[in-house]
Amino acid sequence: MFETERLVIKKLTPEDLPWLIELRVPDAVNRYMGGREMQNAEAITARMPFYLECHEKYGFGFSIMSLKSTCEQIGTSGLQPLGDTGEIEVGYNLAERYWRQGYGYECAMGWLRYGFEVAGLDRIVAVAHPDNTGSWRIMEKCGMQYQGDQIHYGMNCVFYSIDRDVFLRLHA
Repeated sequence: MFETERLVIKKLTPEDLPWLIELRVPDAVNRYMGGREMQNAEAITARMPFYLECHEKYGFGFSIMSLKSTCEQIGTSGLQPLGDTGEIEVGYNLAERYWRQGYGYECAMGWLRYGFEVAGLDRIVAVAHPDNTGSWRIMEKCGMQYQGDQIHYGMNCVFYSIDRDVFLRLHA
């Protein structure tokens, strides 16, 4: 898909399912992603076709983040439709040992650039659990603006967005 300064972003494949389950089952990771109810082997297996179909349908979707330096897979990130809203969401999640090292911001910026400059999107949104301050701080650092609270993925979320012209002006 693309590279950033420290990351390689590559398309998720069916063979990545066991790794994805292992990444998302720890409580520290899944507590802001709907908890064990949404992040268990059965739920992730059921969601996998959606991730794969996004790549086919839109040319983007949830993808694997790997470190350039070691090729170690450290999380997932990507663009995908947000429920039935018709809007495209940027999202990211990392294994806990990679938190607070700038990888979330780096991948989010990479996806925003990809969405606006390659995919030609006009607007990208993001949602996070209100207690996930790390995630919404990344959104704000990227230039996204808080639009209010909304229900997504069966939980209350903070909702952010950014338009292409704003992003390009901020990050020219």
